[in-house]
Amino acid sequence: MRPKSAPNYLAGYPPELTDKIKQMIEQGHLADWLLHKYPHQHAIRSDKALYDYVMELKQSYMRNAGLINRVAFDSTLHLTRNALGIHTSKSQVHGAKLKRKREIHVATMFKDMPPEFLRMIVVHELAHMKESEHDKAFYKLCCNMEPNYHQLEFDLRAYLTWLEITKNPLWSASS
Repeated sequence: MRPKSAPNYLAGYPPELTDKIKQMIEQGHLADWLLHKYPHQHAIRSDKALYDYVMELKQSYMRNAGLINRVAFDSTLHLTRNALGIHTSKSQVHGAKLKRKREIHVATMFKDMPPEFLRMIVVHELAHMKESEHDKAFYKLCCNMEPNYHQLEFDLRAYLTWLEITKNPLWSASS
């Protein structure tokens, strides 16, 4: 069995964009560029605060999307599985009733990221409550909740590429 290659977070983007990022990495400028663009990390530290944050966004944009039972930072989500966040929906039969439980889990690494990146991943997971596939309707919903969604996703992918290479987080609990 062949060893797995490192994930290519920038796959699918045009070469003129990916080449710029690769060049910035080679020249040692990507970290400074990201820190200049996203200088601060958010203050959400607990699962309760994350739940409140998600519910506020949900109430603003997806009022009728149903109840979310739990929201939490999850240390079992890893970049190697390409999961930065997940949403789950479980239905259980209780007597004659069908109960649905929905949960959103966000990778723990987002505790130490800029608020823009946290919002992007939360918007992504909330959009999955209405749209299960990554299709045009899904991204339209993401952009409705966060107009800068595509740029934030690209910048996050650039950061993940840098993190994969250097193993050195730009934002940390001590920042």
